[in-house]
Amino acid sequence: MSRNLIAASAKPMILSLLLRRESYGYQILQDVTALSGGTIDWSEALLYPVLHRLEKEGLVRSKWKMSGENRMRKYYALTPFGRRELEAERERWLSIHGAFIKLWTSAEETK
Repeated sequence: MSRNLIAASAKPMILSLLLRRESYGYQILQDVTALSGGTIDWSEALLYPVLHRLEKEGLVRSKWKMSGENRMRKYYALTPFGRRELEAERERWLSIHGAFIKLWTSAEETK
């Protein structure tokens, strides 16, 4: 998969995962891999800079909490501003998706 496409999709994917529930970095990596059927396999080098940028922009907040294994983990949660931005991202991606469907459908019809 293209690195540019992966990078472009990181923000809406992370926001979408955090809409479901708060989460920590390693779990986000695991969720992305599982939801994509293994086709998207992010590294920590991709994830953490995006999380830090989203936090700086006010889209997510973080809090250190004790995990079930008695380890401190940094959990991320969506803010109200992040919810609004996720909806805007969703609309943009659905618009792009719709345009591709129309293009590919018309291309199939002209074959």
